[in-house]
Amino acid sequence: MRKILILLLFISFFSCKEDKIKVATPEVETETMSADSISIGVTTFKDAEVKDFREFKVLDSKYIENSELWSSFNSQLEDFSENSYNDLKSLIIEQDIPTLQKHITDGELSYELLTKFYLYRIRKFDRENELSLNAVIAINPNVIEEAKRADNARFVENSHPIFGMPILLKDNINASGMPTTAGAVALENNLANDAFIVKQLKKQGALILGKTNLSEWAYFFCGDCPSGYSAIGGQTLNPYGRRVFDTGGSSSGSGVSMAANFAVAAVGSETSGSILSPSSANSIVGLKPTIGLVSRSGIVPISSTLDTAGPMTKNVIDNAIVLDAMFGEDLSDSKSISALWLNGFYYEELPQSKSLIGKRFGAFKRLLKDSLYQNALEDLKKLGATIVEVEEGLRTLPNFISLLNLDMKNDLPKYLNTYTNPSIKVKSVSDVISFNKTDSLRVMPYGQKLFNGIVADKGDEIFLANIKDSLHIIGKTFYDVPRKSLKLHGFLSINNYHAGLAAVAEYPAITIPMGYDDNGKPKGLTFIGKRLEEKQLIEYAYAYEQATKKRKVPSNYN
Repeated sequence: MRKILILLLFISFFSCKEDKIKVATPEVETETMSADSISIGVTTFKDAEVKDFREFKVLDSKYIENSELWSSFNSQLEDFSENSYNDLKSLIIEQDIPTLQKHITDGELSYELLTKFYLYRIRKFDRENELSLNAVIAINPNVIEEAKRADNARFVENSHPIFGMPILLKDNINASGMPTTAGAVALENNLANDAFIVKQLKKQGALILGKTNLSEWAYFFCGDCPSGYSAIGGQTLNPYGRRVFDTGGSSSGSGVSMAANFAVAAVGSETSGSILSPSSANSIVGLKPTIGLVSRSGIVPISSTLDTAGPMTKNVIDNAIVLDAMFGEDLSDSKSISALWLNGFYYEELPQSKSLIGKRFGAFKRLLKDSLYQNALEDLKKLGATIVEVEEGLRTLPNFISLLNLDMKNDLPKYLNTYTNPSIKVKSVSDVISFNKTDSLRVMPYGQKLFNGIVADKGDEIFLANIKDSLHIIGKTFYDVPRKSLKLHGFLSINNYHAGLAAVAEYPAITIPMGYDDNGKPKGLTFIGKRLEEKQLIEYAYAYEQATKKRKVPSNYN
């Protein structure tokens, strides 16, 4: 402990590096990093080398033919016309799960029509047109039949609200009937069995609509590529500013698909910022849970220390419902938590959570220059909250990249040998590097610098254990000390600015739309709590959402 304290005394502070409007070249540091700029999705940026979004090396996928993607659905959608689509828009666009379920109960809608609406909308907007977003990477070939079966069983008593709701999954999450690629050509034919969380969702009756694009290998691969790019899926674009605003990453397709109303909800994954970043960049609600609340089995990993899946939705109550359907103890996951609460825990009391009287939130002083953040603080005060200005402690995370390198060097082979289809021949990071060299222009046009860094990192198990311990202490100290001394219920940040510190503390965070800059760029207000405080964070976010209603649909996707 004394060695850690001595080390901390010599670590210098780094200035805040906010999300950029333009793609920047990631600067990988192996010794110290600013916690604000750590995001597997925004990584860390060197300000000097900025690329305009119109200079993408690759825009459309070289592996997805739109006509082929929809060939099996065109006949199934023959009875669903543009008139059908327009007639249903008011019932579906921006509606939350309870409202959709009410429409179905009232006979105005069905699970089949809901599913066909989203399929029609994805086909209409997502690829090979002037508004294309490249958000969806695969479609479940059986989803319409599954929706019909849901209609036949919809009057089952005590069904979960997620029942019959079409959900999109980030394409690093195994789901039967579709490849799980992590955006990489090496996994193009990885037809694998359902991940644990997919089994959980299906057990509650959710419909898996398809898969979303992502920053390849969850943005821990190329180092010099824009967020939202993968070889399989192409370049995902932000509907609030195509080729203008960053999508955030690595759960880029999940964020964009929610912003554009391509499904009821989506699931993303986060190591450090990969849910919070695209959620705030696309004006949606994203929850990064406590590590272990949601299973990681059957999900392509970066770090067994920090990885988690989480819900990404257009509103807070849907977020609570999806989390409620996903959580559960997984004995094959070393960090899995045995949560004893029953279904309904996260959402049943939510409509009553509209007051923040008696709640004290820490607001970081250096963020007060942001006018949207200031406005959000005033809105919280009107709801009864007390805002306490907080001076930040140490914000650097020594050897963070080595933690990711060494974890992925160990964890990726475990996934490749346990959860992939037997036809997949790559079994290690080195195997993937070698595979990519066979056709580098199509497979890795931006290179594979971070993968090369994984192989080059020679840290041993003792070194890795020490990194984990020291980073965990730094993260917990950053939040726990002011929380205790100032009697706080949580902290308030912007976007993914404090994602790295929440990651190493293994603490949950939720981001929610708080408005738009003058140029139309979305921003999120982010609540950060302590271990297993998801319920409280959801309640805080819900109160803020109901009072402010900041989210707007992107103008070209109404």
